[in-house]
Amino acid sequence: MKQLLYISLLIAVFTSCKPSSAMLTSKEKTPDKNRINLSSSNTNKLIDEIVDSASQNIGVKYKTAGTSKSGFDCSGLVYSTFSQFDIKLPRTSIEQSKTGTDFGKNTDEAKKGDLIFFKTNNRSQINHVGIVTEVNDQEIKFIHTSTSKGVIISSTKQPYYKKTFAQLNRILE
Repeated sequence: MKQLLYISLLIAVFTSCKPSSAMLTSKEKTPDKNRINLSSSNTNKLIDEIVDSASQNIGVKYKTAGTSKSGFDCSGLVYSTFSQFDIKLPRTSIEQSKTGTDFGKNTDEAKKGDLIFFKTNNRSQINHVGIVTEVNDQEIKFIHTSTSKGVIISSTKQPYYKKTFAQLNRILE
């Protein structure tokens, strides 16, 4: 009886040990920019899941160096959200801005799931990041963490973000 129980346990363990994400096995990283290529339908599904996951944090407060529901900073939200899908990004916004395909300030290229970067507080380098949630007629909506309001969705039509917009990067192709 013990042998049967032991064999059953082994079978259960080995059949349940599979990748946590079927999409993980289809990722291909380009060596230069950590861009991830998936089939078109898998990419769209993954992008929707990433945006939905980030959106579940709306209202979570700002916390310096935060990467959890107890509080996020801007790059912590991006880092944590993508990590849930086994996509490893750098931890800081400046390093995240060096990842993927850089479209500069070309807003015509913006797509849901892209990273959007800003130079806020009169800084000369990127210091803020969000995830594009929607693109409509010259407007990009993005989820990010505001120091005063926590995780929110904002728009590039808002004067502050229009003025401080720096670049767009695509992580998922």
